[in-house]
Amino acid sequence: MDVAQDFFYSYQALATLFSVTNKLQMQGDKYLKDLTIRQMLAIPALLHAPDGKATINHVARQLGVTKQSAKQIVESLEKKNYVSVVPSERDKRAVGITITLEGGRAFRTCSERTDLFVADIFHDFTTEDLAMFLALLKKLYRFDGADTNANANPNSVISNAGIASDADVVLQQHQAYLKKRTEHHE
Repeated sequence: MDVAQDFFYSYQALATLFSVTNKLQMQGDKYLKDLTIRQMLAIPALLHAPDGKATINHVARQLGVTKQSAKQIVESLEKKNYVSVVPSERDKRAVGITITLEGGRAFRTCSERTDLFVADIFHDFTTEDLAMFLALLKKLYRFDGADTNANANPNSVISNAGIASDADVVLQQHQAYLKKRTEHHE
């Protein structure tokens, strides 16, 4: 092993990862308009909370952020009337978070925009590239022993809070995504 080269690539990878993350967040926010990319990613965390009981801690764990950051995200969603926050019945220090119908509509709209954003950012990636990239990101995520929740079934459909009311809506979204992806590969 060439230690100097290993050291160089490690630092370059870390710096590039931070730059790409910031760039994706800024561009994603422009695409979505109604939600920030962080707010958009919080909604699936709320939908898939154990027993339908989403908390700030759950959102923080799912997004890999501090409780303070998760609280800010949830508060901003609450100000937009996209989520409802109520004190927990079991733990006076915690709150329960649910998505409102207005939040479900905003998520649906932003989900369509996210599909186009994803198609644009990964336009030079083959399916094999994407699979390898995801595997490498999961490997990186586990550097501290924690595992990622990115094991979702690629054919699953979100059905909570009226977000995907039927398979036709989801199919149309996926078709728009595929059309955008194939435009880049022609």
